[in-house]
Amino acid sequence: MHDLDKIDRNIVRTLQKDGRISYAELARQVGLSATPCIERVKRLEKEGVIRGYTALINPTYLKAAMVVFINIRLARQPKNIFDKFREAAQALAEVQECYLVSGSFDYLIKARVEDMRAYRKFYGETLLTLPGVVECTSYVVMEEVKDTLEVPVSYGN
Repeated sequence: MHDLDKIDRNIVRTLQKDGRISYAELARQVGLSATPCIERVKRLEKEGVIRGYTALINPTYLKAAMVVFINIRLARQPKNIFDKFREAAQALAEVQECYLVSGSFDYLIKARVEDMRAYRKFYGETLLTLPGVVECTSYVVMEEVKDTLEVPVSYGN
């Protein structure tokens, strides 16, 4: 766990909104000169606070506009079924996110596909054949209300 000061938090907050901001502009926005700002960014990267930078792509242009959340329940045998499922799920291009969760099912998946026809194929030919899967419940997104990659940054000390 890293103890971020006010300037670090401002840097992180600003970079989450615009990862392509110049060091000069970032420094101006957080109240530093360029050199100490660059040093802080490099330290935050080295410490793993900043994990990387990426482009946000409009999924419609890549024929992946439909979002589906899927609850997966696994069999309890064999003993390593969770490891096998995890490995298989990580290899699927359609799976954007996959979480081991508590509750009445084991995994929650966020998948993107082109349309319902593509999802039916993914569901029948891929999801149901993953190691240990005994039940899948799907929730098709009808409207995207909020979609962000920003992690909340506290305004504390």
